[in-house]
Amino acid sequence: MLTEREILTVKEALQINPVTLAFVGDTVYSLYVRERLALSGCGKVGQLQKVAAQVVSAKGQSEFLDKVLPMFTEEEADVFRRAKNAKKATKSKSATSLEYSRSTGFEAVLGYLYLTGREERIKELLSASDGAAFEIKENVTVFKPIRR
Repeated sequence: MLTEREILTVKEALQINPVTLAFVGDTVYSLYVRERLALSGCGKVGQLQKVAAQVVSAKGQSEFLDKVLPMFTEEEADVFRRAKNAKKATKSKSATSLEYSRSTGFEAVLGYLYLTGREERIKELLSASDGAAFEIKENVTVFKPIRR
């Protein structure tokens, strides 16, 4: 944690607009992906940025959500639904409205968990991507699942 912060109660966190929770959650997920890419040791910064943009995009998050959605608790599923169905001020240019809504819901869950101090739960959910690898093919870094 870079700064001291107050951990919110569940009640306090649920009073925050779900799109604002998604704003925080977007940063949580982006940092996770960037850290994984940086520690993978593959690629130049420009290549890593391209991969991060794909993975953190609404489409990429919507795909990842398929892995974690069954892991959600009832409380997390409620936060997800609220954010997915919330009115959003912007639209995605590169994703469908369903992908964008789903990614907003996913980000809101991460933001909610972060603000309530549940970093271990965030790690548990994001570990669903531990079966994925970053590799370089013909000078292009790609994010792909490992088949076992």
